[in-house]
Amino acid sequence: MANDTSEQNWKPTKNPWVTCIPLMVAAFMFVLDETIANVALPYMAGSFSVSRQESTWILTSYLIASGIVIPSVDFFCKLFGRKNFFILSIIIFTVSSFLCGIATSLPMMVVTRILQGFGGGALLPLAQAMNLELFPLEKRAQSMAMFGLVVVIAPIIGPVLGGWITTNWSWPFIYFINIPVGILAVYLAKECIEDPPYARKQKNVSIDGLGFFMLIGWLTCMQIVLDKGNDADWFGSTWVCWMTFFAVVFAIWFFYIQATKKNSLIDLKVFKDGNFFFGTLMQIVMQGVLLASLAILPQFLQGLMGYDAYLSGLAMMPRGIGALSTVIFIGTIGSKINNKILVTMGMTILSISGFMLCELNLQISTLSIAIPNFIMGVGMAMCMIPIITLSTMTLTNEQMTNASGVQNLLKNLGGAIGTSIVTTLISRKAQAHQSFLVDNLTMLNDNFIERLNSYSSTFQSLTDPISANYMANTMLYKQMLQQANMGAFRDTFEVCAIACLAIIPLILFIKGIKKAEKA
Repeated sequence: MANDTSEQNWKPTKNPWVTCIPLMVAAFMFVLDETIANVALPYMAGSFSVSRQESTWILTSYLIASGIVIPSVDFFCKLFGRKNFFILSIIIFTVSSFLCGIATSLPMMVVTRILQGFGGGALLPLAQAMNLELFPLEKRAQSMAMFGLVVVIAPIIGPVLGGWITTNWSWPFIYFINIPVGILAVYLAKECIEDPPYARKQKNVSIDGLGFFMLIGWLTCMQIVLDKGNDADWFGSTWVCWMTFFAVVFAIWFFYIQATKKNSLIDLKVFKDGNFFFGTLMQIVMQGVLLASLAILPQFLQGLMGYDAYLSGLAMMPRGIGALSTVIFIGTIGSKINNKILVTMGMTILSISGFMLCELNLQISTLSIAIPNFIMGVGMAMCMIPIITLSTMTLTNEQMTNASGVQNLLKNLGGAIGTSIVTTLISRKAQAHQSFLVDNLTMLNDNFIERLNSYSSTFQSLTDPISANYMANTMLYKQMLQQANMGAFRDTFEVCAIACLAIIPLILFIKGIKKAEKA
C-alpha cells in the first residue's frame, strides 16, 4: 500500500511545462496529418493515375492503422516503457512520412500510410495521459488548455496548410514537413520526458493475441464500411452486409475477451467511473460534430460556391481563431469557472453555430461563413478542453494511459461514424429535396415558364432556338440540383446542432472538481 501511495504521489523532477513541449509537438504532428491530406487527394490521384474514389484508401488505411494502435498503448508501454515507446512511435511516424512523400504508386502509398498510422496512433493518447499526470488536479485546466491546441486547432488548420502547400509546392511536401518536426520531437522527448514508476518497462509482459486479432478485424471491417458504405448504397450491397456482420462479430468477441480475460489488451474497468463513462460519451458526439463539419463544409464551399481547396480552407480559418482565443481564455481564467458550466456553455454555443449554418444559401458572402465558423471554434474549445479534464479527474495516474487509449479510440470511432452519417444524410436529403423541387419544373408553373423564356431568349443570340431552349432547360435543372444540395447541407447542419443540444443533460451525471476532490 505504501508503494502504491508513493507511485501515485510521484512528481516529475523537471518543470512540467517544459516536459509538455515534446508532447504537444508530437501530438500536433499526428492530428494535423489526419486532415492535411484531404485537400491533396485529387493531386495524389492524378500522380498515381487512379480515380478519386480509389485515392480515399490513402485516408482509410491511415485511420485503420492508427485505430488499431490507440487502444493498445497501455500494453506497448508495459512492453517497452512509456518513454521508449513514445520516442519509437515518433521515429516510425517520421520515417514513414518520408516514405509517403517518395511514394510512386497507390499500393506503396497505402502501405506507407499504414506504417505512418501505426507510428502515430500512440502519440495522441500518450500525450494526453502524460500531460494529465504532470500536473495536480487544480492546474489541469491550464495544461488541458495547451492540449486543446492539438485536439481542436490542428484538424482545423490542416486543410488550410495542406491546400497552401499543395498549391504552391506539391503534395509530397505535406509529408516532408513532418521530418524536421519529428527530429525535434525525438530530441525534446529524450531530454525532457521521464517515466513514473508505474509506466516503466515491465518484465514477463504477454500480449493478448486473440484480443489483438479481434481488434484488427473489428476496426478494419468497420472503417471500410463507414468509408465506403455510402458509395455502395449501404445494405443494398452484399459486401457491405458481410463486412458489417464480421465487424459486429469481431467487436462482440473483442469486448467479451477484454471483459473476461485477466491480462487483456485494454482494461474496461475504467468505464465503472461515472465521470469517464459520461465524459467519453459526450466527447464521442463532439468529435463526430467536429470532424463531420470539417468534412462537409469544404464540400459545400467547393461544390456549390466554387471555392478552390485553399480558399475553402481559408474560409474556415476563423474556426481556428475562435478556438485559439478560447484556449487562451480557458488557460488564463478557466480554473476560476466551474468546468461543468464551461461545457454547458460550449455545447450551447456549438448548437447555435450549427443553427446559423442552417441559414446558408447560394448568395452568401465569405463573412457569412466566417462568423458561424468563429462561433463554432469558440464552442468547440470551450467544451472539449474542460470535458477531457472532467472525464479523467477521478481516475488514478496508473489508469491514465489505458483510459486515454480507450477514450481516443472511441473518439476516433465517433468521428468516423459522424462523418459517415452526415455524408449519407447529404446524399439522401439531396434526393428528397430534388424529388420535391422537380415538381415545379413543369409548363404548368408560370414562374418556370417565365424563367425558361428569359434564359432561352438570352441564348438565342448565340445559337438556334431549339438549342437555346435546351440550354435554358439544362440551366434551370442545374439550378434545381444546386438548391436541392443546398437544402441537404442545411438539414445536415441542423442535425449536428440538435445532437449538441441532446447531450447537454449528460453533464448532470459528471462530478465537478470539488466533489471529485472530496471523493
